[in-house]
Amino acid sequence: MEFDLEAEKQEILRRYRGLLRAAKNSKKRSERKAIRKAFDVALDAHKDIRRKSGEPYIYHPIAVARIVAEEMGLGTTSIVCALLHDTVEDTFMTLEDVERMFGPKERAIVDGLTKMSGVFEPGTSAQAENFRKMLLTLSDDVRVILIKLADRLDNMRTLEHMRPDKQQKIASETLYMYAPLAHRLGLYNIKTELEDLSLKYKEPEDYGEISARLRKTKAVRTRFINTFTVPIKQSLDEAGIAYEMMGRPKSVFSIWNKMQTKKVSFEEVYDVFAIRIILDTDEANEKADIWRTYSIVTDYYQPNPDRLRDWISLPKANGYESLHTTVMSPTGKWVEVQIRSRRMDDMAERGLAAHWRYKTDGGSIESDPSLSPQQRAEAIAAKGGDKIDAWLGQIREILEGGEADAISFIDEFKLNLFADEVYVFTPNGELITLPVGATPLDFAFRIHTKVGSQCIGAKVNHKLVPLSEALTSGDQVEIITSRKQAPKEDWLQYVVTASARSKIRHALKEEERKQALEGKEKLRKWLRKIGADGNPENVSGMLRKFKVDSPHELHHRIATGRIDLDRVGGYTLKSNRLEWDRGPEPLPSKKTRATDLEAASISYMKKEAGDVLLIGDAKQTLDYGLAACCNPIPGDDVFGFITVSGGIKIHRRSCPNATNLLSRYAYRVMKADWASKAAAQFEVSMGFTGIDDVGLVHAVTNVISADMRVDMRAVSFESRDGIFEGKVRVVVSDTDHLHALITKLEAVPGVHTVERLQEEG
Repeated sequence: MEFDLEAEKQEILRRYRGLLRAAKNSKKRSERKAIRKAFDVALDAHKDIRRKSGEPYIYHPIAVARIVAEEMGLGTTSIVCALLHDTVEDTFMTLEDVERMFGPKERAIVDGLTKMSGVFEPGTSAQAENFRKMLLTLSDDVRVILIKLADRLDNMRTLEHMRPDKQQKIASETLYMYAPLAHRLGLYNIKTELEDLSLKYKEPEDYGEISARLRKTKAVRTRFINTFTVPIKQSLDEAGIAYEMMGRPKSVFSIWNKMQTKKVSFEEVYDVFAIRIILDTDEANEKADIWRTYSIVTDYYQPNPDRLRDWISLPKANGYESLHTTVMSPTGKWVEVQIRSRRMDDMAERGLAAHWRYKTDGGSIESDPSLSPQQRAEAIAAKGGDKIDAWLGQIREILEGGEADAISFIDEFKLNLFADEVYVFTPNGELITLPVGATPLDFAFRIHTKVGSQCIGAKVNHKLVPLSEALTSGDQVEIITSRKQAPKEDWLQYVVTASARSKIRHALKEEERKQALEGKEKLRKWLRKIGADGNPENVSGMLRKFKVDSPHELHHRIATGRIDLDRVGGYTLKSNRLEWDRGPEPLPSKKTRATDLEAASISYMKKEAGDVLLIGDAKQTLDYGLAACCNPIPGDDVFGFITVSGGIKIHRRSCPNATNLLSRYAYRVMKADWASKAAAQFEVSMGFTGIDDVGLVHAVTNVISADMRVDMRAVSFESRDGIFEGKVRVVVSDTDHLHALITKLEAVPGVHTVERLQEEG
């Protein structure tokens, strides 16, 4: 392929100048010099590398650095590291080179950003390990995460050049890990764009349809917003409040999500947009001015009392502050109004990045050489308790808990990411923020590890409650402790916070380790008593005899009495060596078994007429089963998943488990395509709702059996307060047949919705 090198050189310079314009926090000559040096190094390191699109690779680091500067507002160090973030992994550069040219801080950040390589344990995802390594750097520098999110955002923006299976994997991973992380760090713009781009590749038809509807209704929305805001603007002007007002449409993903969860159409999503009022006011008066503005809005429009969200009195754990209310417009539409100060808006848009800047009273914390680490800490302390710092502290605790399996670590971490919050109080009136569903045991471990470990009971609002009872906002919680108490296995079922779960697991492992040491001593004494050596050969023989995988497990069983050494027989002693009467072959270790399962060969199937599914890159007709969770039929967009037993399960791409599987176990996912939409028969469940009317049931069943000649396997109808709900199980040949049936049913007068149901099980 021919490339116009001169044009590319000009484009690289144009993009570099755009980066410098975006770097508003890097005005000093020394800072500009550092950015230029990093750019030159990256340009030289990546000079022979191109992206999948054929573009020079240097476009990517420049784009990441620009996101870091423009959309996060970070300073010189972050821009330098963003430019260098792929040099150590992909080129001749080493971490020592980075430290020599730029410094130890830059080396630490680039090291955190360099992806892990090498062999991973079977059953874990390399991406989960990378993610975990990235979080491990939290204790050193949170900028690693911010740059990593910028890197992921640019990858998502250029995802159209990847293969479809890669698009699915990366989009699923983004929805599963990166978008929730951006949300938790308060990076709402980036979180929204990551979600929208993920949806674009996971559900392209839905994404295209919602985007088109938003474009089509833009003029109507603009007219509505102009009319709605006229009286509010007039009153704010009269009150002398400086403000900016705008109408913002909801993201495509949030509209799609609401349509899926609430089972409504686009027209029925009532809060497709929100009015945002940003006040130009100083920090001392912002709360008073926000409530004055709220009073003006509700003078004109009736508020919904159930939809008032006061995050200025109690900010979210990620630092988000805003007042949200939903009011009724004169045309009968509910409209969400968000009121916040300019400072709060900056925090909401740029999240953690803005949070760091505000902690040093507006200056960039990275580019302020006058502050020592001690002074930074004092500045933070002077600002009072900081929720994001507390949250980062909890993440460090999870990391230090020593969770061995990267996948279960990610699951634990996600508990913290997705959590909505409840606000509860200690007996002294101190406020503690916990996720919804948290229990007194979560509360106890949040106070202190020792309080949690010794917890024997809890009082909520002065009444004794079970340790598993969910707390609600406003509860006052008192923990009762005893020195004799220790964490128990069933406590893991009582907690929802990742930090509490991690601490309980850590305590249980510690207890198991102590017991194993006792068991080891018992085994040593027993071997000495019978005249045998404690050599590895004798221990290996016992592992085979008792069918255990490791000496640790053997020692633990001895300590807990599951193996009673005094009753052990069936051996002879030869020269201090134990010989067992029936020495079974050693069991394969867990590691070997997992590897064998992953490499299990897949048998060919007897091809049944009309039921042809081509699996893998080689388009083979392999043996497979249909997943019960989504019940795919010919014509569905599907993928294959290799199960632990070695067989292949076929899932729909819209399956509720698809995002999870594609993200966590991408290496076990195979391509799958229907070769034909032949006349095989498949059972599908459908649900429908409508206005109850005489003869409606007859009309519905008539369409199914007489008009469409479709067999019904089961049917049920329920009528309540003039609304009917029906469920029918039918036999169809493919998705075209199913869609034709749905279209016919939707045309029946009185039928409101018809949808294919997810299978239970």
